[in-house]
Amino acid sequence: MAVIRTASVLALLLASAPIAAPQDRVPDAVYCVERDLGRYFYCTPPEVDEPTPEPKVVESHPARTATQEMEVIRAQLTELRAQAVLDPTPQNVSAYIAYQRVQLDRASAFSDSWRRVLWAQPELDYTLQRPVSQIGKRLWLDTRKQDRERLLETLSQRYGVFYFYAASCSACTEFSPILKAFSDRFGISVKAVSVDGGANPYFPNAVSDTGQMARLGLAGAPTPAVVLFDSQSNKIIPVGFGIVTQSELEERIFILTQTETGEDF
Repeated sequence: MAVIRTASVLALLLASAPIAAPQDRVPDAVYCVERDLGRYFYCTPPEVDEPTPEPKVVESHPARTATQEMEVIRAQLTELRAQAVLDPTPQNVSAYIAYQRVQLDRASAFSDSWRRVLWAQPELDYTLQRPVSQIGKRLWLDTRKQDRERLLETLSQRYGVFYFYAASCSACTEFSPILKAFSDRFGISVKAVSVDGGANPYFPNAVSDTGQMARLGLAGAPTPAVVLFDSQSNKIIPVGFGIVTQSELEERIFILTQTETGEDF
């Protein structure tokens, strides 16, 4: 009877005890302590798989280009200046001056680096071709004049000049003696062509225009007009229209016949 009574009591206790739902499980740290399993009962807390944290996505921002950075600096400088003008408090004016000074320091560093590079790399220094100092420029001009005159003295071996003028053109009246002096000095042949049939005292052998100007592609061009004719290539080289001085005429012909485009500028 005692065994039956004990079994009945145990069955009653088990029937009345609440069953813990999985979500009501106690934390692992107190799992074995709060469960009275006896002094010699070995307890191991159940292993619970912790969720794997999702990797953090780091947004990458592309670095500004140098041009974009300059635009930001320019915009900031403009904004600080506008603030200082519209609200000239000591703080606003000071902020503008300080920011401007930073940019001036950058410009100074650039200029200093520029000249140091030119000093170390002469192939980059254009002032060696065209000096800017007073003594260097004077020496360059003297040398250039000597080279120009020496080369122009041999110009007649290859080139001749077409000169289109009009007897009624006042600019032609002024320019004709200049061209005649140039021709006499360097021995260059000049073929004078009158577009209106009028005579020219400086070029008595002038002929009337019977289509020469149009055939050279100069129809309707203003007078006076000076054109070089290259006897080797049979090409024409327009030199100038209107009045030019003799030195300018010499310089133009020298550049057009002795230098390449971009070489002497």
